[in-house]
Amino acid sequence: MQQVRPGLRRLMDSMPHTPAYVVGRRTDVLAWNAPMAAMMIDFAALPPERLNKAWLVFCHEELRSRFVDREAKARDIVGYLRLDLGRHPGDPAYPALIGELSDASPEFRRLWEQQEIREKTHGSYHLRHPAVGEFTVAYESLTLPGDPDQTLVTYTAEEGSPSQAALHVLAELAELAERPLAPAVPGPGVS
Repeated sequence: MQQVRPGLRRLMDSMPHTPAYVVGRRTDVLAWNAPMAAMMIDFAALPPERLNKAWLVFCHEELRSRFVDREAKARDIVGYLRLDLGRHPGDPAYPALIGELSDASPEFRRLWEQQEIREKTHGSYHLRHPAVGEFTVAYESLTLPGDPDQTLVTYTAEEGSPSQAALHVLAELAELAERPLAPAVPGPGVS
């Protein structure tokens, strides 16, 4: 199992308005910050074996519903998964994941058969979120020095845009979700 360095976790946590996550081999989601969970899904609520971006894109309806153009996201994730398989042809976990996705999703099976390969270093997605509606984010994927099998992915929006405002609202929701509840203070006349 791949491990994320503590310094990288601190880096993500230091970005309170920037959704970010670390993806590893096979598109495994290794770490994320609170804004990322607020923007996509509560990763912490998933069983560890489901912390996989390909599985989430094809089999988790809540995450799938976030992408306005599901086909583009699906093509991107399949192309990247195929590229990653080429980097690690002997990894025995790939056939199991590909088999599971092929059984669960005709869409995955169709795209996998097309044999497209894609490196996803930057781009944008149009998202839909129940709390803020539709907005567009740009992503940057940064391969980590010292571990080329881990990539930090960050999401931003144009300065002053409605999309940036949506990201700020999501960051505020993430902050509220992480804040501990204050103890109840008895009102006047209550003992």
